[in-house]
Formats: sequence, structure tokens, C-alpha cells
Amino acid sequence: MCNVHLDTVAGQEPVTFDGRRFTGRGAVDAKGPAVALLAGLRAAAAADASLGRDTAVLVQAVAGEEGGALGTYGTRPLIEAGYHGRLNLFCEPTGLRYLPRATAAMTARITVEGQDAIDDRPDAGHNATVLLGFLAQHLAATLDGALPDGRVCVAGLHTGDRHNRVHGSGCLLLNLSYARTADGAALEHAVGEALRTGLLAFAERFGRTREFARTAADAARITRLDWDKRGLPCLAGADPWAEAVLADAGVPRWPTDEPAFTCDALWMADRPGTFTAVLGPGSLDANHAHAQGEFADLAELEDFAATVSAVLTAFARRTARPTDRPAAHQGSPV
Repeated sequence: MCNVHLDTVAGQEPVTFDGRRFTGRGAVDAKGPAVALLAGLRAAAAADASLGRDTAVLVQAVAGEEGGALGTYGTRPLIEAGYHGRLNLFCEPTGLRYLPRATAAMTARITVEGQDAIDDRPDAGHNATVLLGFLAQHLAATLDGALPDGRVCVAGLHTGDRHNRVHGSGCLLLNLSYARTADGAALEHAVGEALRTGLLAFAERFGRTREFARTAADAARITRLDWDKRGLPCLAGADPWAEAVLADAGVPRWPTDEPAFTCDALWMADRPGTFTAVLGPGSLDANHAHAQGEFADLAELEDFAATVSAVLTAFARRTARPTDRPAAHQGSPV
């Protein structure tokens, strides 16, 4: 099974192709790899007639990955319905190295619901901008390195866009990743504790100020923590048979000491009789995924197509020998 997502992050980017490089949203994550994947499937089918006859190849082209839904609009229900294979590849930028791990992510939403005030009497209301700005810095410092192999992204903060009023309400978002499922609960506790100490520190810091004393006094009452998502599993797999297929196709393994990242592959965690790897062209950072100037070179997309073809034909060769064929996973294509 090959999974690729077709949605992209928000924002407009110029779309160009100069004969060598594609630029624009999704160029590398992951519409460019989606096209390369199909090219690789076509090449593999032309090279080995058993593909599609003796070996089923399932393609999942889904939405709902980039917007934080993590497969809710595609991958998750497909996996739960049994649409997966003995070998499962998720197309994400890995530099054409297969990554048998995926972190999970949780999103915390810190909301302040206070009272607005006019700019002439800022002390009469609750200043959500100052409170959430303070909490953003406190949480950033307190949670930095909370997990050695997890990351803390202090993301969007919004209260309002008018200059002549005190905005009493707003929200702050944090996205936090973890590499082991059990670490999610520990990270959730750490966020709650960091928010508690942050509110205490804010009250101490601003309790005797002229403009923010009311906000300080009511900070704990008007602030709450919600979770947009949490409790997601992490992927961590090993399978000598499937990894031998990838090695036979000439695909190197992602280094053990290099951190993984979050993607829809996590929905394949703990599925018996399967092996799942993340594999794709380019790099999340070097190719500016999710950022200005996202690009994918034609050559790296062509290399990915050739890699897909090599993996599929290697899989077909190995499953064609009865002594090497693994037991079929009931309810999944093999």
C-alpha cells in the first residue's frame, strides 16, 4: 500500500516550473511525490506483469493531513477498514531513505475569555494579549526540551487586530510531538503544570501594575486549556522480511540517531502482520515544506519514481517464491 496526501498548508505561493524545478504549495509535500508515485507504479507494472495480477498494489490519495487532522479525512478510516498491505509506504520527504518510525503530535489550545475595554480605560478590562503573550514565553521556556526526542512548537497567538481597544479574549496554540506513545500522557501533564506555574508567575508579575491588575487577579479564572488532539499513537516498527525487500530495492535506512517526524504513518502503529515505512524525495527543511519557496526538483521526483518501481518489483519477486512468502494478513491486500 502506498499512501500520499493531496492537501497543502494554507497560503498562496507562486506556481512555477523552469524545466528543472517545480515551486509552489505541495511541490515536495506531497503533490509532487504523488505524481512521481504514480509514475513509479506505471513503470513497475510495465516491468513486471505479476503486479496487479498476483500482487495487489493499493494507493491511498487522501486529504486531511496538513491541516492537523492527521488522517481523519482519509488515512485513519481507510486503515481501520482494513485497507493496508503487508508493506506500507507513506510518501513524505525523507531523502529517499526509508523511515520505520513516526512521532505523534498533540495540539494544546489555551483560551482566555475575559472582558474587553476601551483604550482610554485599559485597566477596566482583561488584556488577553498581554496574558497570552506572557504565557507563550513562559511555556516556550518551561517546555523546551521537556522530552529529549520531542519538539515543542509555540504556534499561533491571536487576540484581535484593532489598535484602540483592549482585547479581552484570544487563544494560543502549541503543537507538541513525542516519539513514544506512553510519552504523550507525560507531555500532557507537563503542559498543564507549565500553564499553572505560568498563571501564578503572571499574577505575581502584574498584580501591582496599574493597567493589568484586573487581568492578573482573574488570570486563572478566565484561562482554560483544551486539546484539539491528543492520545495519538507513535509508529516504531521492525520487520526483517520487509526491510530486506527495501534493501533489495537499494533503499537505505534512515539513521537510527536521526529524529523522526509526524505524519499519517502513525495510524499503522501496532498493526499485526504489516510493516510501515515513510519514504519520499527531498527534505522537509531543505525543500522548504510548509514555507515560502517550497520546491521539488524534477530529478529528485524522477529518482523517487524509480525507487517506487524498484520496491514494487522487489516485493513481487520475493512474494513470488512460496518459501519466502509471509503469511497473508487477513483483510488486507497482499
